[in-house]
Amino acid sequence: MQNERIERTLQEMKKLGLSQMVVTDPASLFYFTDHYEEPFERFWALLLKADGAHRLVANRLFTLSEVEGVEILRYSDGESGPASLLPYLDKSAPLGVDGSMKARFLLELMEKQGASSFVDASAVMQRVRACKDEKEQEKMREASRINDLAMGEFQKLIRAGITEIGLAEQMLSIYRSLGADGYSFEPLVGFGGNAANGHHGPDQTVLREGQCVLIDVGCKKDGFCADMTRTFFLGEPDEESRRVYETVLAAQLTAEAMIRPGVCLSEVDKAAREVITRAGYGPFFTHRLGHFIGLDVHEAGDVSSHSDLVAAPGMIFSIEPGIYLPGKVGVRIEDLVLVTRDGVEILNRYPKELTVILAEERE
Repeated sequence: MQNERIERTLQEMKKLGLSQMVVTDPASLFYFTDHYEEPFERFWALLLKADGAHRLVANRLFTLSEVEGVEILRYSDGESGPASLLPYLDKSAPLGVDGSMKARFLLELMEKQGASSFVDASAVMQRVRACKDEKEQEKMREASRINDLAMGEFQKLIRAGITEIGLAEQMLSIYRSLGADGYSFEPLVGFGGNAANGHHGPDQTVLREGQCVLIDVGCKKDGFCADMTRTFFLGEPDEESRRVYETVLAAQLTAEAMIRPGVCLSEVDKAAREVITRAGYGPFFTHRLGHFIGLDVHEAGDVSSHSDLVAAPGMIFSIEPGIYLPGKVGVRIEDLVLVTRDGVEILNRYPKELTVILAEERE
């Protein structure tokens, strides 16, 4: 599997005219090695070369076994990690680097003239990781399955008097009880007017009857990230809140229904945005429709009016329209979707019809 991924990467490098590239992003290194390492201040990098002489630079602290088709270069603290690459670089050719390389490492390679020039090759890994293989797809399904189960448990915690942070603090143990490894990002929980801040971090706000509850959460399983948002109501919502919810749901269903290979992602964003605009809430849909996801919760590529991407099999991204009325209500509904050979698979199965929780049932 790793060799197949390397070959795909070499093909993308060739399109940019590159015969060598250094990858330093920890998630991308996991993609190639099945080993995750948070290097902190240390140099941790994979040199990919068109001639097949690939090298992985690893500090002796890193507990890394062999990687098929790759020679491992070890260095100790006090030694220069980038310097260990220099003998293997073609100094007469450009060197591609990803956007994660720290400036001090890049500057060292530049000062020692490790290549004829240095090229931002971030697009290489973005393209390779955008389309998930079957193994990755199955892991994304599993992470989303756990997220669905967790959302059902989170919904049971909603009751008058609970605080946002009191709800959020119970989430990690629930995730782990369901088999998740941890969060893919810190939970976002917003009650009432706080939900109109789309990325509101939970605080001591107390939930009252009649308010909305926006829960945007994700877990991580075997290195892969889940992400989903649902909005509930404690007690019957007022007429406008109900209208906002139904508009967001209609926008989301419209967008999901048009996803298939060959569709421009900007058109998907446009379709959802038109539903919200026709309902009179256009100015209150304040963000892109979705983002790509996989080993990172936000990967390169998005579903937006500015996107030039075309849906292709294996792509996984979110569809998450929202309407945010300042000080009143915020509604977002989010699923992850997988582009298949002939259409789309919705990875989240948790219900998204308007859900009203009766206060007396939670007393």
